[in-house]
Amino acid sequence: MTAQPLSSLATAGTDAQYLTFSLAGELYALAIHGIKEIIELTQMTVVPMMPDYVRGVINLRGAVVPVVDLAARFGQPPATAGRRSCIVILEVAAEDGPPLVFGLLVDAVSAVVDIPAAAIEPPPSFGSRIRVDFIAGMARIDDRFVIALNVDRVLCVEDMVAITQASAGLGDQ
Repeated sequence: MTAQPLSSLATAGTDAQYLTFSLAGELYALAIHGIKEIIELTQMTVVPMMPDYVRGVINLRGAVVPVVDLAARFGQPPATAGRRSCIVILEVAAEDGPPLVFGLLVDAVSAVVDIPAAAIEPPPSFGSRIRVDFIAGMARIDDRFVIALNVDRVLCVEDMVAITQASAGLGDQ
């Protein structure tokens, strides 16, 4: 199954809006066009046999929604829930089916910012041992680097399809 792109860099000469958030002390950004909402951290149900980075599922107005621990997905220790932790709900349009809805567990949401396309630099090259394919680019905001994520690569849409389908099976029981 192929999904439509969720996030991409702004086209040349235009600005794009990004949601900035913190994760393990770093600042990240996601293009807002795929973000449905931001919700408080809520109780998750752990689902057996899911990848380590899937913290569980939540009930979002009657829908079963898988929640991805972005820190764990990046190979860091699992996120520790804090008072500002929240879940960013994303929607990815699937080519041959309904949209995929899932959540990203983040430490804190910062702001929605306009980032000019000219302010986004390509990801740095670290050599062949470090993956940078999930980084759409690097931007500077207030003298701090922000990592703009390519959600399609971070989450591997094919994996999300499988996780969403497995989670949907929970709602059928």
